[in-house]
Amino acid sequence: MANVVIIGAGSGFGRRLSLDILAHEALRSGSIALVDLNAESARNVAEWVKALVGQLGADVKVRWNTDRRKVLRDADYVVVAIAVGGRAYAGSPYYDEVMIPAEYGVEQSVADTLGVGGVFRTLRTAPEMLRICRDMEELCPKALLINYTNPMAMLCWAMNEASKISTVGLCHSVQGSSRQLANYVGKPYDELRFWVAGINHMGWFLQFEWKGNDAYPLLRQASEDPEIRAKDPVRFEIFRQFGCFVTESSTHMSEYVPWFRKRRELWDKFGLKERRPAKEAAASRWDWQDPEFLAQVRGEKPIEVKPSHEYASGIMNGIETGVPFRFNGNVTNEGIIPNLPPACVVEVPCFADREGVHPCAVGELPTQLAALNASSIAVQDLAVQAVLDGDREKAVHACMLDPLTAAVCSLAEIREMCGRLFEAEKQLLDYLA
Repeated sequence: MANVVIIGAGSGFGRRLSLDILAHEALRSGSIALVDLNAESARNVAEWVKALVGQLGADVKVRWNTDRRKVLRDADYVVVAIAVGGRAYAGSPYYDEVMIPAEYGVEQSVADTLGVGGVFRTLRTAPEMLRICRDMEELCPKALLINYTNPMAMLCWAMNEASKISTVGLCHSVQGSSRQLANYVGKPYDELRFWVAGINHMGWFLQFEWKGNDAYPLLRQASEDPEIRAKDPVRFEIFRQFGCFVTESSTHMSEYVPWFRKRRELWDKFGLKERRPAKEAAASRWDWQDPEFLAQVRGEKPIEVKPSHEYASGIMNGIETGVPFRFNGNVTNEGIIPNLPPACVVEVPCFADREGVHPCAVGELPTQLAALNASSIAVQDLAVQAVLDGDREKAVHACMLDPLTAAVCSLAEIREMCGRLFEAEKQLLDYLA
């Protein structure tokens, strides 16, 4: 029996992860509680999940609420996928975190992981994540917190520093990138093997094999094809220059390093574009009156029970059944990668079984790859300190050390930019001295 709470269930994770959970027979007893500040979203997701439970004949109680404290007691797993202050990728404060830096020439591509956008997203999100941890400490202290919220590394780092709640962060870049590599080299996915480690959105395919042999020569050959290279120009350039393929997309990777977005002529060369989010955002991104959705809720159309490639349900199944499940997770670097700081959060191979989550020791990364990770970790470290110490100046220093921002702006410009963002988000950041 597994009791699961999904916080931010209206984000899309509510339906996706509930289906993943119910795809495992071992997880078809217990409860699923769906939490969202938007009551309409929480209620509609719950009705859909109830229809799925009925279709499967599962012994699962489905609840919904806008107040997480009312459903957290005795939870075994708490999944968090939230946005604080507004929609995740539209409207303020996200709009300000993209557009104010753009006025200073800092053209971010996604702005949810590193850089000025990542730092300020951390500043406004981490306090709520820590409040979730406090609620869990009181109501379900033995539960595993599974985080999907970005910035992944910084939020997990802050929670690991400030709370004893067991936490693992999950992303889908390893799954997605490994399937892309299979396509690039033209080999069946199930014939490939890989070993990936680093940090979130900057993990490295340290081993990439096909039928037991090194598949990197195949990838180098594929990268000579202009059509293939054009699908992933930034990552293929990183691969060419540093010798290893990185986990996150060309769009993402271009904003974590100083070489691709600092001049407009580079944009054309690497197929990059401006990020211009909507200034206003709708209350919900979902159409709850969609005919197919309503037909599924009424039981008139069956829901296809096809699990996604997200790791959360596999972890739960591994813990509940004892059958080991391997995944890449974000965990504290306790003896895992010796040439990265011990307090930081690394994304490495892990196993889940009845005793919980077990990260694998990786060993030292190649020096050049560790150095690329370290440039991000310095920003993460200062942003986490800013949150935990309530120190505004440390947040400014984090932005000053961001590789892309530093490639474009002077120190005075970065301080001025941060001042404008502090003002724009003052209602969310009043805890910073």
